[in-house]
Amino acid sequence: MRNSLIMAALSAAFLASPVAIAQQVAAPSVPAIAGVPEAALAAAASIDGEKMRAHVRFLSLDLLEGRGPGTRGAELAAEYIATQFALAGLEPAGENGTYFQSVPLVAVHTIEDRTKFSIVPASGAPVELAYGSDIVSNDQTGQATADLDAPIVFVGYGIHAPEYNWNDYAGPDGHDIDLKGKIALIIVNEPPSSDEKFFKGKALTYYGRWTYKYEEAARRGAVGVLLIHRGDLASYGWEVVRNSQATEKSYLQGDTSATLRAAAWIQHDVAQKLFAEAGLGDLDPAIEAAGKRGAFHASELPVRLSAHIESRVRRYSSANVIARVPGATSSGQAVLYTAHYDHLGIDPDAKGDNIYNGAADNGTGCGILLEMARAFAQSPARPPHAVYFAAVTAEEQGLLGSEYLGLHPPIPAGEIALDLNYDMLLPIGIPLSVDLGGAERLDFWPTVQRVAKAFDLALEPDSNPMAGFYYRSDHFSLARVGIPAFSVDQGDLFEGQTPEWGRAQAEDYTERHYHQPSDEYQHGWDFRGNAKLARFGFVLGWLASEQAKPVEWLPGDEFEAPRLASRVQ
Repeated sequence: MRNSLIMAALSAAFLASPVAIAQQVAAPSVPAIAGVPEAALAAAASIDGEKMRAHVRFLSLDLLEGRGPGTRGAELAAEYIATQFALAGLEPAGENGTYFQSVPLVAVHTIEDRTKFSIVPASGAPVELAYGSDIVSNDQTGQATADLDAPIVFVGYGIHAPEYNWNDYAGPDGHDIDLKGKIALIIVNEPPSSDEKFFKGKALTYYGRWTYKYEEAARRGAVGVLLIHRGDLASYGWEVVRNSQATEKSYLQGDTSATLRAAAWIQHDVAQKLFAEAGLGDLDPAIEAAGKRGAFHASELPVRLSAHIESRVRRYSSANVIARVPGATSSGQAVLYTAHYDHLGIDPDAKGDNIYNGAADNGTGCGILLEMARAFAQSPARPPHAVYFAAVTAEEQGLLGSEYLGLHPPIPAGEIALDLNYDMLLPIGIPLSVDLGGAERLDFWPTVQRVAKAFDLALEPDSNPMAGFYYRSDHFSLARVGIPAFSVDQGDLFEGQTPEWGRAQAEDYTERHYHQPSDEYQHGWDFRGNAKLARFGFVLGWLASEQAKPVEWLPGDEFEAPRLASRVQ
């Protein structure tokens, strides 16, 4: 049965919609760029959007059941990707001579109808919270049940950043408040700033990410975290939070930082009720005060969280799929391309369509990765150094597959010149601008600027720096171990359209389809733009591998230290 499914997959991969193909025009040529030989430019020019279409169509079929890590659908997706690598002529770069790198995970799925949360004031009746609409939570420890009755401590943004002289955990006496066995109530995001020397101005740092807030509270002994969701601060709505938590949530097995019994989000209105029960008045003025230096001190509230949590737990492995194209020389300066293939799987508690197909997120990135791999492997010119392609798992669970890849790379991290990541590129036309957030932090930036100009791609600044997109995709896992890394994303400007049109398309996708079952393959999608961005990445990778010295983070960057450390390992 499994073999027949894989053969069906391979057949489907080569069948693109005739109607869609008829809509396409000749692919744009690849500009001549110093340092890239003609044979390599020809290989880049061979990158075909219609082949990407076929990959995306298959990977987003209901047959693959939303590609949830550790499920039959994800396994089929991994087998499909490995088979495409093999057909294109790439070498295995996983474990034991295979294309696969096993990532050990533990999955936790909160059982909604058996889980209860309530806010318990010092006096008066408890306030029951409706699971899903008021609160979502996971037990990071992977235990089947948890019973909590713990005081709630408001710690503002939950950040301790010595370099900015900022400590949300300090109480009125200046000493850190005791969090052991307690629940931390934390605001999403970080203090607002327009000063580049204070939390990097408008750009979100890692301190603003929910993952950091969980990690820091756990380090301080908290048993739970309540993250306050507010749409403008989070940059996404409650439905995104709810849908991301409604299916299984996975953690790396043996992760000593995953100790929270309740890693939870609450709606803004619920936090307001909590503040009212604590006698603290309105929430929003408290959020504003928490972002001002000297205006906030951590404090234990006269409110407790009571919870009974039941979870379905399973331990499993899911595979990163890794392949290699040998270079002309074998030493250093390798290039890595990444894209995650997992999505949210199936929500068994949902009514109606409950399959999260993930066509755009991230079938599109996988289509680009596979077509770039084919172009590199079949190029008559070998790249200067080896090129690796990794389709990683469990991104939607918190970048877990790429985290494992960063900790266990196919070659030492210090020998990887650059990682280029592709994640969720809407096939809506030919882009005339790109967002390459993070690339400006590298000494490779002048080369990026030169190549973008040659490809007629304007470099757009991050349109929403407070969203912290750099810390929300797989390149971040590689940057954390020192590898220069960024994602290639579309900007707002597309051929024949206004920037307003481009923004409207992105906003519509985010509101109506992001992390929802409606993220499905569309026959009318135009993959010419995805092909253009793949060619752009092909050339960037070639030049990173070709240059005489390694790519480096700029002096003082937060990732400079791990880059230097990777060289002595």
